[in-house]
Amino acid sequence: MALVAHGDERPVWLMYETLRYLHQHFGADYDWFFIMQDDTYAQAEQVKALVTHLSIDQDVYLGRAEEFIGGDERARYCHGGFGYLLSRSLLLKLSRHLDGCRNEILSVRPDEWLGRCIIDFLGISCVSQLQGQHYRSYELAKNADPEKEQGASFQAALAVHPVSDVTLMYRLHKHFSRIQLDRAYQEIWQLQMQIRNLTSLTPAGEAGLTWPVGIPAPFVPKSRFQVISWDYFTEQHLFSCPDGTPKCELSGASKADVSDIIESALEQLNSRYQPLLRFYKRQLLNGYRRFDPTRGMEYTLDLLLEAVTQKGHSHVLAKRVSLVRPLSKMEIIPMPYVTEATRVQLVLPLTVQDLDFVGNFLDTFAMNTLDTHDNALLTLLFIYHPYDAQRVSQLDVFAGVKAMVGELEKRYTEVKIPWISVKTEVPSQVKLMDIMSKKHPVDTLFFLASVWTEVSMEFLNRCRMNTISNWQVFFPVHFQEFNPALVYRGEQASSSSADVLRDGHFDRHAFAEACFYNSDYMAARTKLAADILDRDEVLESMEVFDVFLRYSGLHLFRAVEPGLVQKYALRSCNPRLSEELYHRCVLSNLEGLASRSHLAMALFEQEQANST
Repeated sequence: MALVAHGDERPVWLMYETLRYLHQHFGADYDWFFIMQDDTYAQAEQVKALVTHLSIDQDVYLGRAEEFIGGDERARYCHGGFGYLLSRSLLLKLSRHLDGCRNEILSVRPDEWLGRCIIDFLGISCVSQLQGQHYRSYELAKNADPEKEQGASFQAALAVHPVSDVTLMYRLHKHFSRIQLDRAYQEIWQLQMQIRNLTSLTPAGEAGLTWPVGIPAPFVPKSRFQVISWDYFTEQHLFSCPDGTPKCELSGASKADVSDIIESALEQLNSRYQPLLRFYKRQLLNGYRRFDPTRGMEYTLDLLLEAVTQKGHSHVLAKRVSLVRPLSKMEIIPMPYVTEATRVQLVLPLTVQDLDFVGNFLDTFAMNTLDTHDNALLTLLFIYHPYDAQRVSQLDVFAGVKAMVGELEKRYTEVKIPWISVKTEVPSQVKLMDIMSKKHPVDTLFFLASVWTEVSMEFLNRCRMNTISNWQVFFPVHFQEFNPALVYRGEQASSSSADVLRDGHFDRHAFAEACFYNSDYMAARTKLAADILDRDEVLESMEVFDVFLRYSGLHLFRAVEPGLVQKYALRSCNPRLSEELYHRCVLSNLEGLASRSHLAMALFEQEQANST
């Protein structure tokens, strides 16, 4: 909330400065302006609902209409104590006459001054009813108790005045919030009854009725990768921790969430079984929760309860309850326009250790991109070790790759695949992208690939859609297949298309693939250069992901990508890299060997063989 000081304590001049400020700073951004005093309570949601039924093209001056003292009986001004609405069109017209109103109209009250200004120069009088909508207000008596005000005019009021102290303001807010909540619960109950009555007329009948009524049915996974896991918890601990540890203390928002859901479960049980039974919580035996994106947070609780009858007899029992915390009101977030027609510039860094895999990459690129005439280009980065660079005239370690590129260019005459040679001992991802960035326009969409990447049209389209210039960069998490020697142990691997993502895992340690615009990279790289000055050795400990994370305000979209499937290969981890990058590479290799069950079976078979 912005606080603005005008520097003038005269009420009329304050109103003049306020209107000028609204016009200059917000006149082009908002359709409605609601002006109220500091001793006014207004229901913001009700005011918002009111303006949704009014035309923004009309000049609107809406509030509690009052007569001028000793003036024209037909003219009305809006009482400032109860707040009033001004439309944007009226404010724009009024802004041209504010100076004249300040000099020509004399008044002690700012609301009367404004009303006279609007009437004299625009010919518009305040109204309490417009286009079938009523501006309802209530004048609060001195020492009034909101809980005892039961009149219809008070219950329907948009604004209440005067509010003499802060405590009364909070009490009013509590009272009107309770009214809105009860009204919402009543509407929900009515809608649920309508759904129940209509369900019997549907083809599925009552069997198609979901629980809770009116909430979407639970998400049904189509593969094991879409299964939503349950998190186990007790009243003290959570057994699925953000940092990956198996057990952590329940605290903060999670603890408040568990306490609230247990309290809600007891409240629901007591409302259902009273007055015959009254339940008291002894202990939470087991708790499970998961977030279903189609409906909200789901809970399953095993409660140890003490049930007390009307006669005072008690009995301890265990009861399982299920609850759902539905998603609240959803909001559509505006996103910049993107298109699948954007050209993608693939960048493939190659070292000597990658030579065995280049052929498969180029074949896949030709089949999925060149044969389909996809709007994508490829540039190779040959990374020479200083020793190999000195002997390049006698023995070029990348001669075979260059020959493959030549064959592709002969086969596809309209295609050119350029390459750039780089000499370095430590192939820093950032330094390599610095070279590429300088050789391409600022609007280039880069896809930084690895030699194990199998490029597909499906993924390239997702790269285009998930990368938004000056808004978002995309770092996909590829699917890494396990070592077939450990998974199949001599058996034939399944070739079914439904099992493409069966024996492997999404490699969260790998950041080799990335989609981003050159302009976004250049902006982040400029901030990085100003931070590190001339310490280029810092770049060896960073990846492109780190550059965007630390030096850009863009959204970093990191998501699993089933369209990027990589065959198993033991990656070469360069010990000259930073400790963090080297450790991440080693972890990627280790976790990519096989699942725990496959490793356990391999160890078991080895022990069985040794024992015999």
